[in-house]
Amino acid sequence: MSNAGVYPPPSAPQGNMFGNVPGYEGIAAGGFLPPPMPAEPVAPPQPGPVPDNWSIPSLSEDVAREAFKSFASSNCCYSSGPADDGVITNMESHNTYRYRLETFTESRSNEWAHKPYEGEPADFYTQTAPRPWEVQATPPNPFTKHVQEIRVPYTSSIKECDKCHGKGTLPCTECTGQGYKPCWVCNGSGTRSDENCTRCNASGKDRCTVCDARGTKECDTCKGKRQLLTYIKLKVEWTNQVEDYVTVQNSGLKIEDLHSVTGKELFKNSQYLAYPLLGFPNPSITEASERLIRDHQSKYGQTSRILQQRQTVELIPITKVNYKWKGDTHVYYVYGNENQVSADNYPATCCCVIL
Repeated sequence: MSNAGVYPPPSAPQGNMFGNVPGYEGIAAGGFLPPPMPAEPVAPPQPGPVPDNWSIPSLSEDVAREAFKSFASSNCCYSSGPADDGVITNMESHNTYRYRLETFTESRSNEWAHKPYEGEPADFYTQTAPRPWEVQATPPNPFTKHVQEIRVPYTSSIKECDKCHGKGTLPCTECTGQGYKPCWVCNGSGTRSDENCTRCNASGKDRCTVCDARGTKECDTCKGKRQLLTYIKLKVEWTNQVEDYVTVQNSGLKIEDLHSVTGKELFKNSQYLAYPLLGFPNPSITEASERLIRDHQSKYGQTSRILQQRQTVELIPITKVNYKWKGDTHVYYVYGNENQVSADNYPATCCCVIL
């Protein structure tokens, strides 16, 4: 066994610090570690999308009616009457814009970790350990979530398992280390109804099946290896931070209904750091672009590394449909490329019983 991995061992963390690990002096264990330097803009502002057939064809009555029928049939508590027999009296388009900013970030955190020792090289003190942001990690595809845990080089040392004190086993908690338990038939008396207990042959003991009557179990910390490899674990997290802004539309449809649908993509741009869109016909989109980009750089640029940003503008179709059924006027909405339907006050419901 190499002395480099055993002596001098890492000192116990002082407070939440990493003790005497070379390269980690003054670095706290736990919590996210700031990147080497905050990200700075590297490109000029980007022009906004150029108008090019931005219109969305009006929804036909046939499509609106079929979407309504599909909506009603998918809900067991809705009668099909309004969808089948309702008469459309008016249809209004309330198309709206959605701006989306995605910020793909990488964050890093360190903590002490250990695993059963299985012959790995113990390299503590052989070289200065690379600092958290110097450790190589393999990122996933951009804008996808992923977590990677890495054993930091030159921080590994071997120590005796402190839970079992190097024995590799622990007393069985089921039988308190005896290997046997009181017979459950005679409650440990050896007799039952003044006769010898046939379950335990009058011994009053029942073999412990948890430890196979050994009285000990494998230590769940060292898995019977008696030693632990202790090291600094680096946790690398890639996260896609997504935020949307939807322009105000006066149709009456709730904005949260739009989260699950897509629209006609008007603009899409991906680069290291996004810049606010310029010259967009709807000024609220330009303002939202400026605000969200500023907010994302402030929120994520200090505790994580921004790897890439992507901004998208969609035109989402919304059609407000007025219809009559049994003499009363009602409303439903058809929205998104998927022609989803919202009808909060559907006029014909029944009681459902779920068995």
